[in-house]
Amino acid sequence: MAGFTTHTGTAAPLDQANVDTDQIIPKQFLTGVTRAGYGKHLFHDWRYLDLHEQEANPDFALNKPEFKGASILVTRENFGCGSSREHAPWALADFGFKVIIATSFADIFYGNCINNQLLPITLPSAQMDQVFDAIAKNNRVKIDIDLPSQTVSIADNTFRFEIAEHHKNNLIKGLDAIGQTLEFDEKISAFEANRSAWV
Repeated sequence: MAGFTTHTGTAAPLDQANVDTDQIIPKQFLTGVTRAGYGKHLFHDWRYLDLHEQEANPDFALNKPEFKGASILVTRENFGCGSSREHAPWALADFGFKVIIATSFADIFYGNCINNQLLPITLPSAQMDQVFDAIAKNNRVKIDIDLPSQTVSIADNTFRFEIAEHHKNNLIKGLDAIGQTLEFDEKISAFEANRSAWV
């Protein structure tokens, strides 16, 4: 996977707390084991007024013309709660999101984002309010994300976010769990070469 260092994009605001994984990608769409094709079902129950996804809900942020092409999702606390499903970050990434900024995330969802090169950023409530306010004033405002320096810049504000060093390194290097293991390929091979296959 390609690594993540910096990103600049517009944001779609989802001003709601406790968005669970079944709202992100409903269970009836969890039919595959590859990452592609889930974006069209993202937030299905909110984006569409019918079960067959023919009639878009004009009041939902992701359907509004001013937020078309947004690559950053801005939301509230406890995003990604509920059941664990890796399809949730798959759907968000397939839709086009590169970054999610929230007050907090469910732990398992957070880890799934890291493993799928989707950067989850947490900011305190007061700073999140400023981000939402900036988007409300200018819905095409650019947000600059710098992972090496751990900063989010929007309008005249720059906020620093925390991220575990190993998560940061994996995102920058573009490593998932398999990629992390392969970094030790030579050591693993050397270890196996010194072990009898039948022991």
